[in-house]
Amino acid sequence: MQDERRNAYLDAMGITRWRRRAVVSADADPRPSASPPAPVDTSGVPPAPEAVEPAVAADDVSTLDWDALRQRVAACTACPLHETRTHTVFGVGDPEADLMVIGEAPGADEDRQGEPFVGRAGQLLNEMLRAIGLRREQVFIANILKCRPPGNRDPRPEEVARCMPYLRRQIELIRPRLLLSVGRISAQNLLQTDTPVGRLRGRVHRFGETGIPLVVTYHPAYLLRSPEQKAKAWDDLQLVLRTLGGVR
Repeated sequence: MQDERRNAYLDAMGITRWRRRAVVSADADPRPSASPPAPVDTSGVPPAPEAVEPAVAADDVSTLDWDALRQRVAACTACPLHETRTHTVFGVGDPEADLMVIGEAPGADEDRQGEPFVGRAGQLLNEMLRAIGLRREQVFIANILKCRPPGNRDPRPEEVARCMPYLRRQIELIRPRLLLSVGRISAQNLLQTDTPVGRLRGRVHRFGETGIPLVVTYHPAYLLRSPEQKAKAWDDLQLVLRTLGGVR
């Protein structure tokens, strides 16, 4: 990407240019240059008391192809959220993407349009991706939940449990090289921890049994409310680049 375009994207994100770090070239080793710190130990974190067995068992979707999975999500009635949704929000982007972005839950705009990150937060996410040389169409964007919780409340543990098999199957089909988790709900559910985002970011974690590298950053909606944190988000994006070994 030309310097002028990169500077324009950084300006759109609200990042002062003097904070920009060097970008790793595409020929670099795809592994982080230094061994990442050990993942947060979550062995002592008790499961949420409300957690329940998913109504849609993981085995029930483990053999579905992309189209069948999309249809299953569109017809899902596994939890009460289907009663209040306008559209399910399956996800959008390249089904063979190297980078998969995972947010929290659809909001009002997403519920109306059936697509994740379409409001102001989505516009900022697009700028964040452009700042590291990626278009929205080059990644895959999904959420922990496929339906909007009423009033944009936090997802309930039983809702996450019933929706997570869909997300896991998406990850299996896409086989991304890296997961970027944005926001507290996303990070804590993917990593099975109650550690705050501020302590999870800045390192490379591993997702579940697959061991896919996972980087945590702040949700774009939070960055809109707290623009002073955008410089930290930019650092997280540089970690994404280093972990990927540069964008092809």
